[in-house]
Formats: sequence, C-alpha cells, structure tokens
Amino acid sequence: MAFTVERIRTEVADLLGEDPADVPLDENLADWGLDSVRLMALVERWRAEGAEVAFVQLAERPAVEAWAALLGAA
Repeated sequence: MAFTVERIRTEVADLLGEDPADVPLDENLADWGLDSVRLMALVERWRAEGAEVAFVQLAERPAVEAWAALLGAA
C-alpha cells in the first residue's frame, strides 16, 4: 500500500484515539500524545511494508508532513 499524507494521518490518529481530521499536518505529534512506544509501532509497521525509515528519522521531526516527505508520500 502506498504512503499518502492521509494514510499517515489516519494511522497516527488511530494510535492516538483521535479523529484523523483533528490531527494536524505540521504540528509536533509528541504534543498530541505520540510517545516513543507508539512511534516504534509505526516504524515497525511501515518497515514491514518496505519503508526504509528509522525511528530516529521520525523522532527528529514528529509531524505528518515531515514523515510524508521521508516516506515519499503521494
């Protein structure tokens, strides 16, 4: 499955128990409750699907837009 901004946003929202529309694209997701355990879960899921992304890369810039760029989102 391709990575899109909406997919990333939806998966983050699911982990945080939020509505995807409420998850901002450009804000620090740690401020929304994304902790290292949840972040690692995303990394593992995405790597299993072939994404070449590391925990540190996502942790350095924890925002949907930044992740979309790293994942080559459409």
